[in-house]
Amino acid sequence: MTASTPIHRAPDTPTARQALALAGVFQAASLVDELARTGQVESRAWETLIRATLDTNPESFEAIYGGHPNNLRRGLEVLEAVIGRKQANPVVLRYGFSLLLLMNKLRGNDAMMSELGSRLTRIQGQAEHFEATHENVIASLGEAYQETISTFKTRIVVQGDPSLLQSRMMPERVRAILLAGIRFALLWHQQGGRRWKLVFQRGALRKALDQLG
Repeated sequence: MTASTPIHRAPDTPTARQALALAGVFQAASLVDELARTGQVESRAWETLIRATLDTNPESFEAIYGGHPNNLRRGLEVLEAVIGRKQANPVVLRYGFSLLLLMNKLRGNDAMMSELGSRLTRIQGQAEHFEATHENVIASLGEAYQETISTFKTRIVVQGDPSLLQSRMMPERVRAILLAGIRFALLWHQQGGRRWKLVFQRGALRKALDQLG
């Protein structure tokens, strides 16, 4: 998966971009739930989120998620359930909507936004030295989340297997994915996404999801 060569142009409409960004949020929510319950995640979905978090200055919108909507397939499936009012995992939905809430709090805190940006710049250097998914990079992403987003009174309480959640590198992996969710939530807002649109523009979002296949 190469971020530098997008292989699939996204439909160039604000709603399609909002749908893809929101899929990133729900993909993060889904992977947090899976990690907490099983200790495992699907590698393509995981790598897409981590690389997107590290790429703070992408050359195109598509480059953010690696050039193909299938890299966000997990999140698109959750979003389809939300938009279609179908049965969706309530824990995943809670994580997803909590990420949107935390994103709004972050947007209102200029100092924290600046601190997070500085940290990500340093972590990019780490990723170039090791690789994007190396545990040193994941540990740094997790620490960045813990020392910024986690300081808000509103927090995401992750449910799962207690022994798994306390295992080596698990807290860091969970926090790194939550940070990726924040990254996509910010992207969603930048593309014009708003909570009320999930209620009043379901038809437009559903059409965008159909186009994405």
